[in-house]
Amino acid sequence: MPDFAAPIARLIDELKHLPGIGQKTAQRLAYHLLRASPEGALALAEAIRNAKEKIRECSVCNNITDTDPCLYCTNPARNRKTICVVEEPNNILAVEKTRHYSGLYHVLGGALAPLQGVGPEQLKIKSLIERLKNGAVEEIIIATNPTAEGEATAVYLSKLLKPLGVRVTRIGVGIPVGSDLEFADEVTMLKAMEGRRDI
Repeated sequence: MPDFAAPIARLIDELKHLPGIGQKTAQRLAYHLLRASPEGALALAEAIRNAKEKIRECSVCNNITDTDPCLYCTNPARNRKTICVVEEPNNILAVEKTRHYSGLYHVLGGALAPLQGVGPEQLKIKSLIERLKNGAVEEIIIATNPTAEGEATAVYLSKLLKPLGVRVTRIGVGIPVGSDLEFADEVTMLKAMEGRRDI
């Protein structure tokens, strides 16, 4: 005899696909959704559908957006001489929380991880190089995560971009090795941005 009715088992199974959600948490979430009002549960389902249908990548920086180009790329107040390179769109929020950086962004879509089959071809590096061709960009800040993959990506990008005549810097101390940028608080992220260095 199954532990759950088929619709609940399917809901639990789908929730387990979310990052950081195991069996117990998926069960708690499923039962919470079942106890919620029909309007509340349907509002969540509609929000998920709406996000999947309307959110896309910015054609310039690869950030997720509902307008193309995104608000960062079209904002005339942003400093067009600096591009901060990050692994994923959620890393932009960590940098923005500092209220210190006012340049543009470029999302790579990951980091070099040869053992997982992620090489330079799988990252959005070509579009970054294209953005440098008009000569307006003076500095590339590499803000990849301080992991082995993030460091390898930073070194690779540095060797690739320096010959193009642009200053290449790396965010400095403040972010612990092995952690993700999205978990950094404002002060730590500010110190990391201020302590960036040439690589």
